[in-house]
Amino acid sequence: MVVTCERVWQEVSNYLESDLDPSLRAALDEHFHVCPRCASLLAGTHNVVQLYGDERLFQLPLGFSGRLQNNLAHEMPAQRGTIYGWVVGAAAVALIAGGIAFSRPKPSVPFEVRSPLAKPGNHIPAKLTVLVAGDSKIFHVAGCDLLRAPDGRIRSMPAEEAEHEGYVPCIRCLGKYLSSITVDFLKRHFRSGAFA
Repeated sequence: MVVTCERVWQEVSNYLESDLDPSLRAALDEHFHVCPRCASLLAGTHNVVQLYGDERLFQLPLGFSGRLQNNLAHEMPAQRGTIYGWVVGAAAVALIAGGIAFSRPKPSVPFEVRSPLAKPGNHIPAKLTVLVAGDSKIFHVAGCDLLRAPDGRIRSMPAEEAEHEGYVPCIRCLGKYLSSITVDFLKRHFRSGAFA
């Protein structure tokens, strides 16, 4: 089976999720070996999906939960307490809790992490050059406003090495980095006609 670039673009998400017929997957594998443009699209899409998997990069606006509760209270029917409502509510809570429990990555460190900001990064590119300063155990991307080194000691190293030494990512600059590479990735592929 021979596939075109257009077919690759349609199936790239299914390919990454391994949700393809084996013959189509084999044809896509063959295409990725001969088409550098589609191989680049696959690599870029894979990186974006991996980086966006870190839920700490997304922050809700201040007051969001209060507004959500007010809106829900306003939209709820006046009569409450029926058995049907309780059963549906309990089932919804069970589904949500189960979904969250199964979708969260299992921690790879043996100790308990107390702060969500102190967790190791999820799927950060191993070769990404990061900066560490002084005695801080946080690594930053170049240009981060929060990079402080009172003693002037700033070292650069690959992210893989920083994580191995126990450093954790700065969520603010990693979010900015993610936004910039996503925009750059889309600009490159729109210019090249990959999404035309």
